[in-house]
Amino acid sequence: MSLLARLPLTPQQQGVLSDAEFQQLRQLIYEKTGIYFQDNKRYLLESRVGRRLNELRLPNGRAYLHALQNGQAREEFRHLVNAITINETYFFRAPGHLEVLEEHILPEWLRTKHQIRIWSAGCSSGEEPYTLAIFLRDRILPRHPYARFEIIGTDINTNVLQQAQQGIYGDYAIRNVPPEYLQRYFVQQGDRYQVREEIRKMVKFQVLNLADAVAMNAMRNFDLIICANVLIYFDDNMKRRVVQSFYRSLVPGGYLFIGFSETLYGISQAFQPVRFGKAIVYRKEAEASENSPYRHG
Repeated sequence: MSLLARLPLTPQQQGVLSDAEFQQLRQLIYEKTGIYFQDNKRYLLESRVGRRLNELRLPNGRAYLHALQNGQAREEFRHLVNAITINETYFFRAPGHLEVLEEHILPEWLRTKHQIRIWSAGCSSGEEPYTLAIFLRDRILPRHPYARFEIIGTDINTNVLQQAQQGIYGDYAIRNVPPEYLQRYFVQQGDRYQVREEIRKMVKFQVLNLADAVAMNAMRNFDLIICANVLIYFDDNMKRRVVQSFYRSLVPGGYLFIGFSETLYGISQAFQPVRFGKAIVYRKEAEASENSPYRHG
């Protein structure tokens, strides 16, 4: 997912929001996105709002709040979301997840079905879903040529999704890509690398706000959801909402992967934790049980 930006304030960006304006703006952001700025992160929000004030030539925070409430509110809120989130990810960030898929989950699934749907939630600039596509193309499809994989990457930030669709990356993003994969699945363009078209065609990208219950309800029938290092930016209430939506989006027996440092402890009892080596993933029961809190979803 896009991560909260961590850039310092410039002198002209300090104090752009009064206390009341800060409270009002962070509540608006929380209600619409689930992202909550604690008091000690106020400077992060002010730094980004300060840039929007300069770009819009607005005099103060009150004028900016007014801009978020007028007829152009939706467009400006999109700019604000893009401003307060920033891409921070890279290819092959979670090799343990790929190992679990190759050695345990996919062999089980491919014995009984040939269509697998995967959702990369909070995919940022696309490295995660493209990693999956490369892995499936190289490691799985040669052994299961009749398998069909649908990969969808979603994020709230439209700027990073635009980069994802182009599939062009720098040295930081590709630093963990094995050399043979870099040669086979990327085209070098100067000091940049573009994912080959055959891989880009395996992934579809779309804008999605994980806090939007209506939009989340439309995401259904996935075998696997990967949402790594995203839930950490939500409070517990929003985590429960998002995880409940994920549960409903999965088919019976489907899996949810989260970050290795993350846990659903205290957030959801609906999933069954499953350990594969050092990795813990979360499985939706194969049949809805009477004890499932989401069985009517």
